Amino acid sequence: MRGVAALLAAAAFVPLPAAAQIAFAPAIGDQGVLQRDKPIVIEGEAAPGTSLTVTLSDTIAQAKADESGQWRAILPAMKAGGPYRLRAATGGEAVEANGVMVGDVWLCSGQSNMEFPVRRALDFDNQMNSAADPMLRLLTVPKATSTRPLRKFGEPAAWQASTRETAPEFSAACWYMARALRKAAPDVAVGLIDASWGGTAIRAWLDPVATRRIYGPEDAVLLETYDRDPLAANTAFAPRWIDWWRTQGSVEPWRTPDAVKWSPVPGVGPWDSLGEAPLQGFTGWVWFRRSVTLTPEQARGGATLSLGIIDDGDQAFVNGKPVGNSFGWSNPRDYIVPGSYWKAGANEVVVAVWNSYGTGGFMGPAERLKLTLSDGSSIPLGDQWHYWISAAKGAPPRPPWDTIAGLGLIGNAMVAPLGGIGLRGVAWYQGESDSGQTGYDVRLRGLIDGYRRQFSDPALQVLVVGLAGYGAPAPMPVESGWAKLRDEQRRAVAATPGTALVSAIDLGSRTDIHPGDKNELGKRLARAALGKPGPQAVSARRDGSDVVVSFNGVEGALAGWSGAPIGFELCAQSCRFARATAEGTTVRVLGDGQPVTRIRYGWADTPVVNLYDAANMTPTSFELAVE
Repeated sequence: MRGVAALLAAAAFVPLPAAAQIAFAPAIGDQGVLQRDKPIVIEGEAAPGTSLTVTLSDTIAQAKADESGQWRAILPAMKAGGPYRLRAATGGEAVEANGVMVGDVWLCSGQSNMEFPVRRALDFDNQMNSAADPMLRLLTVPKATSTRPLRKFGEPAAWQASTRETAPEFSAACWYMARALRKAAPDVAVGLIDASWGGTAIRAWLDPVATRRIYGPEDAVLLETYDRDPLAANTAFAPRWIDWWRTQGSVEPWRTPDAVKWSPVPGVGPWDSLGEAPLQGFTGWVWFRRSVTLTPEQARGGATLSLGIIDDGDQAFVNGKPVGNSFGWSNPRDYIVPGSYWKAGANEVVVAVWNSYGTGGFMGPAERLKLTLSDGSSIPLGDQWHYWISAAKGAPPRPPWDTIAGLGLIGNAMVAPLGGIGLRGVAWYQGESDSGQTGYDVRLRGLIDGYRRQFSDPALQVLVVGLAGYGAPAPMPVESGWAKLRDEQRRAVAATPGTALVSAIDLGSRTDIHPGDKNELGKRLARAALGKPGPQAVSARRDGSDVVVSFNGVEGALAGWSGAPIGFELCAQSCRFARATAEGTTVRVLGDGQPVTRIRYGWADTPVVNLYDAANMTPTSFELAVE
């Protein structure tokens, strides 16, 4: 990851040669869509100092490339229409984008439930009968990371019209939203930009301003250090990881490996495949240990420790010194270890592996595990490992260069290259990876602020999907990380004008973190885009012994499907389920004679809820102080 990120970052900031060709920014091209009813921002690159004339239909603007070769032209706002030819020219050289429409452009972003493709959603076969729509255009941003904001995507990407061939791999939530919007305004083209990546934390999508404001300068400096010297950054970060580990117990296998009882590993591969009963279905922490014998000359020269792909996270040590920390199930671990860390004779390589979901461990194949010496030769490390299962629980601190949770690494490479194009809005579906971590409302507001900065629109509409249910149902009141995160989503949206929360609380599956009903979710997103996001709780007040909860965004009146509303809890020091009745745009929660200071609703990972308005929209989880 680090090598790719560094190359991309370098490419983003190296001035173009004098003979550089004219090019549009990566989100502008054939079959693309430009935002209607706003000044149209066209960006690109050319040789520094080049003067350009940019035309779209009968509109025209001038631009000049700056010293880094970047140029920007602003065309007058246009109504929906097209197709048009967009052209940027200087002298005898020009670049064109054909078949361009002016309509509405949506950025769809988040983790796996936004990435979830149309082909896996419910009713796929039937929906493909009407997938072809030349007025619906799709652009998928390639996955990439960077320690700095980029101007280009990691790989080329192109706009495509929605067809039976192009729609199946596109984001289902985004596509179904656009289909509903197209029905609402058949004469308006819709362009969808899908920038999503499964498993990612919200902090990976933040812009540099939000990153520094939320996480402070220390992590920003660490990230800058990592870009030029990964070992120095790892060395500086390791005490944070070690301090956390010491809260889990007193054993420190990297310092005293003989203090624990190790078992031989029968091979290299996902630990579910190793035939070791203690590792079957295990989530948590497993330590691995191997000895490597070096000659004095080999030790002095230093080496690169290659551990292949590890699922999910790792912290690696050589002779008790930290050498690398990564997270992700697709990026190989290659840690450069200087000669001062090695010694002649036996050397201890100890790796802590954290698995949070599914299978874990060294993914293999065995030949990817090796020690590459300074002379180019290598020592195989695909066997002779031993393991020890730790009782440690919970998530460790994540380094700022972490692939899918690094500070802005994904936003830098997948959103920053969009530049300042006009957008109708952003649809954001993420939060599963942040469950159990406080402060999501702060991070979400930072994300929204970053969008509005980048796209120069302080009122840019942002739609936030509240997490769908997942996990075991709760027969009695419980604490819930997912419910708390939904409530933090609600609080962030309530505090941020121009945003809307779209509830998916009832669309989940207790056994599948990726629910298939993205069609209904897309329709709800479209309603929110049109100003009808659905009911959300705003206040709770006492009325005698009862508590009355008020909602906004209600169409018609609230009602409990199949009876009285359920899922309400009265709380003081503890919480208990309570009876309730729907009364127009309020719900009366009946008092039980016990103290009450706050009220909760849908407070479980997978709550059972039945409160809907006349548009079949339902509120998400909430907790309110009783006034």
